[in-house]
Amino acid sequence: MFRELLRQRLSGTASLTAPQLRALEGHYQLLVRWNRILNLTSIEDLAEVVERHYCESVFLAVHLPAGALRVADLGSGGGFPGVPLAILRPDCSVTLVESHRRKAVFLRESSRGLANVRVLPTRFEDVAEGPFDRLVSRAVSYKDLRPALQKLGHAADLLTGEEMPPADLGFMWEAPILLPWGRSRFLRSGVPRETQARVPRETAETA
Repeated sequence: MFRELLRQRLSGTASLTAPQLRALEGHYQLLVRWNRILNLTSIEDLAEVVERHYCESVFLAVHLPAGALRVADLGSGGGFPGVPLAILRPDCSVTLVESHRRKAVFLRESSRGLANVRVLPTRFEDVAEGPFDRLVSRAVSYKDLRPALQKLGHAADLLTGEEMPPADLGFMWEAPILLPWGRSRFLRSGVPRETQARVPRETAETA
């Protein structure tokens, strides 16, 4: 049922291979089992889980730039969007950042078969490496993301609601992309203002 529903909801957005569908279903089955003892998600309806967690994550994955990117998923929780992203983009190296220790244990277990995934059980502000090529996140507030965005990444891709990113995040945002499932959800991509400001000067120097 999960695979059929996922294929149906992603029609016109992404076409998944049989191994990708198996991997996503395996993650879902673990999510359901662990959610009985650990609050990984408050959503229990299968159709809503498929749309909000898996379809949104796949949508982000297919909109990332091509190439072998180093990606950090901030506040990964149950593995969204990082685990589906890693399944869709095996060329990318995905770091799941999650400060909640038991959730981090789940992330390690659920990503065991994904060679391009690792888990950092720490807070955003304590991540000692970077910058990453892309920072991704969903269901994490702008306030909580603020300490990490400029410190850790060259660019950010956020799955959000209607609320606009505040100016003090220090990012220049592209026009938001409305997700195709009719719940006023958006993909917002941007780069730090200082990066944007350097582009014309660097371009002029190389001309």
